[in-house]
Amino acid sequence: SLSLSLSLSLSLSLSVSVSVSVSLSVSRSVSRSVEEIRVFIESLAEKVEEVKRKHSAILAAPNPDEKTKGDLEVLMTDIKKLANKVRSKLKSIQQTIEQEESQNKSSADLRIRKTQHSTLSRKFVEVMSEYNATQSDYRERCKGRIQRQLEITGRNTTNEELESMLESDNPAIFTSGIVMDSNITQQAMNEIETRHTEIIKLENSIRELHDMFMDMAMLVESQGEMIDRIEYNVEHSVDYVERAVSDTKKAVKYQSKARRKRILIGVCLAVSLTILIISLAVGLS
Repeated sequence: SLSLSLSLSLSLSLSVSVSVSVSLSVSRSVSRSVEEIRVFIESLAEKVEEVKRKHSAILAAPNPDEKTKGDLEVLMTDIKKLANKVRSKLKSIQQTIEQEESQNKSSADLRIRKTQHSTLSRKFVEVMSEYNATQSDYRERCKGRIQRQLEITGRNTTNEELESMLESDNPAIFTSGIVMDSNITQQAMNEIETRHTEIIKLENSIRELHDMFMDMAMLVESQGEMIDRIEYNVEHSVDYVERAVSDTKKAVKYQSKARRKRILIGVCLAVSLTILIISLAVGLS
């Protein structure tokens, strides 16, 4: 019996030890991932700022040098790779959290990880939203340059016509019908073709990141709904607590009044009893 008890005790101790060890291992792994994600997001934000500078440099020159355009392409490729890494790591943490929640595990550590995941997801979407806005702004500025150069060549287009032309992968669609009778016209056509090529690259980049961006945006939106529900519950809990405190104060007040009433009745009874005893004593004498 003692041997069985000792065996069970050792088994239980070993089980708890393994469980704690696994939990600590998961926690450390998630902490490493959280730090990696934070560094990646900071790097993404820096690269987005660098993209803005490259956009300005390219737009400032009628015919940008190949190095600047090449640097921009490298930056866009790096952003795509980093964004996919961040997305993958955030998904991994989300799966770990969901797995622990499905096992009804609840701890301060889990709540911290959920908060970290939510914060990083929001920051990631903020950075990618800024990148998307930067690309959209660059596209509009490129389109504006194309429209101005077309006007220089004597070809006026509406916004709808220009958008329709931009959908074509053939740069010649802009220059067909234009007579090259001067260096200015040649320069204008070169810039038109350059801007059109930039827009095509840009739209390909936007398409590549679209699904990932929407996936993360939906995740953050669902987290926002969860946070809104938590805030709603907290607010109502506060209301409930305030009502409970108010009711408690009332109860204490009523209880205090009742206690005073009982004391007064007791005093009256004691006085009456004393008078009765004195009267009886006088009567007997």
